Amino acid sequence: MTRRADFNAEEWSTVIDGPLYAGMRVISADRGGTLRESLAMGRAYQEARAHHGESELLDELVKSPPSIDADRVREAGGDISVVASQQLREAIGILEAKSTATEIDAYKRFVMTVAQAVAGAHKEGGFLGIGGKQISDAENQALDEISAALGAPPGA
Repeated sequence: MTRRADFNAEEWSTVIDGPLYAGMRVISADRGGTLRESLAMGRAYQEARAHHGESELLDELVKSPPSIDADRVREAGGDISVVASQQLREAIGILEAKSTATEIDAYKRFVMTVAQAVAGAHKEGGFLGIGGKQISDAENQALDEISAALGAPPGA
């Protein structure tokens, strides 16, 4: 079992911030719905807390408050997609060096759960909630980018 104590502060920050960056990447994909999408991200964390005990790594991750490094985003020209992909690749690299395959799979599933919750939180397009798509093409592209950054799907 991998625990928070197995990471230095920088590594732990990289790992805990990954799901937040994934959610922010999806939020930035389309305009509108930011509040609903942010709430959906919070609910994904809350639901993960409710499954306490299934993964010690995830239990500690969801107890730690994530944050966005504004300087890092600014250095990337404000492009959260570049930063999110980079953040997730770094987090997976850290986890591959310190965690079990099961824990890495659980992390990947959690990141995708957060991203998918955000994507499904607000209909895109349409007029006054009529019509539109549950998940827009831009959000699907963001989900694909996140999945690619995470590497092979869990269990593959």
